[in-house]
Amino acid sequence: MSVLNAPDLRSSSRLRADGVRLAYDSHVVVDELSLSIPDGKVTAIVGANACGKSTLLRALARLLRPTAGRVLLDGEEIHRLKTKEVARRLGLLPQSSTCPPGILVADLVARGRSPHQRLLQQWSLADEDMVRDALIATETLDLADRPIDELSGGQRQRVWIAMVLAQATPLLLLDEPTTFLDIAHQIDVLDLVADLNQRRQTTVVMVLHDLNQACRYADHIVAMRAGRIVADGRPSDVITAELVEEVFGLECIVITDPLAGTPLVVPRVRRQCAAHSAQLLEYAAI
Repeated sequence: MSVLNAPDLRSSSRLRADGVRLAYDSHVVVDELSLSIPDGKVTAIVGANACGKSTLLRALARLLRPTAGRVLLDGEEIHRLKTKEVARRLGLLPQSSTCPPGILVADLVARGRSPHQRLLQQWSLADEDMVRDALIATETLDLADRPIDELSGGQRQRVWIAMVLAQATPLLLLDEPTTFLDIAHQIDVLDLVADLNQRRQTTVVMVLHDLNQACRYADHIVAMRAGRIVADGRPSDVITAELVEEVFGLECIVITDPLAGTPLVVPRVRRQCAAHSAQLLEYAAI
């Protein structure tokens, strides 16, 4: 479904961008982009490297101020809201995160509760439960007493996700959440995100590189190229061979995933292209 044919979600969407221009110094990355995030759904932003995916996510998370246009959270311009108020409504997992040397896993995850602390309402049993639930959900409870410095890249990523989960926000933004993870843990993380969305109706926006994972786990896909949105909508409406070639410059065929029933992108191989394509088309017809 192209942007021009997409339903108007602006009146009800909690998070949206209206005509934003995003730049680093004088270099404009995104210009005149408008997007409404569907509430209660999982949205995946996809596109080739340097197309503006992460830049857009940073703007939605209030980390990058537009030079034109605005980002709205619950109808209010996000940069006019207090930082702590935004953190109660919106959680973010950036591409790369840093933490104090030697900090323990449990202490880092507990920092996710900071936006909910007040002068007269400090750490509570409810906070303790939220941290424990986040550790269990990400299978990091057994790492709670270990320093972050001692963990593998995959373990660290799951701990950072646990911290964002402990924040318990209705909106969750994830920038390449499967980075550093092997395929089994990638699926674990994406299953966790899907479960969080289904059980808590958490609205999720994530930048993903794997197009097939985006099709399988997202309700809504935003395809970007050169700082603009080429198409957005349901995976079955958006992901076509023509769209993949336009966005990624990749020749492919799109068949139906035999397990999930979602679009499955199969690149055309460089060698023996005709023979392989015939086999794939035969399989698609089964």
